[in-house]
Amino acid sequence: MDLMEALSGAIDYEIKIRDFYADCAKQITHPKGQRVFAILAREEQGHVEYLKSRMTEWKAGGAVKDTELPTLLPPAEWVLKESKKLANRVNGAQEVTPGEIDFLKEALALERKTSAFYGELVATLEPAHRGLFERFLEIENGHVAIVQAEIDALAGHGHWFDFMEFSLEK
Repeated sequence: MDLMEALSGAIDYEIKIRDFYADCAKQITHPKGQRVFAILAREEQGHVEYLKSRMTEWKAGGAVKDTELPTLLPPAEWVLKESKKLANRVNGAQEVTPGEIDFLKEALALERKTSAFYGELVATLEPAHRGLFERFLEIENGHVAIVQAEIDALAGHGHWFDFMEFSLEK
């Protein structure tokens, strides 16, 4: 796969998951649940914009600068550490409305698929272009951890909408 194909594929993945999160934010009735999905949708929109800017740069000059890719969310390691702390303090499943867990399970599948795509890019692209996608792989792995933590919370292993014991924003 060349860089143009990689960028196009990445944009497709990011648009799909952005739209999914935005749709979930509209369908969830609880304000904190809406906020979680809205933050994830904004994060993915930032990825779309970043990738499109890299594509424009590539088309204009045949090269892409490895510029900083910011994130709204904490790294996967932090999420895992915090979710383990919460699991020790909170017992019992949280009450949820129908569909919330289904949205999260679908989000987890999408995030895992996206992470696998970026992992493949990092493993197979020529070394000059791998750096562009290594940060995406790191961030998407963080998204997997966040969504898994929310699923665990629904099962009684942490917090959910009513108990925001740690923030998804840095």
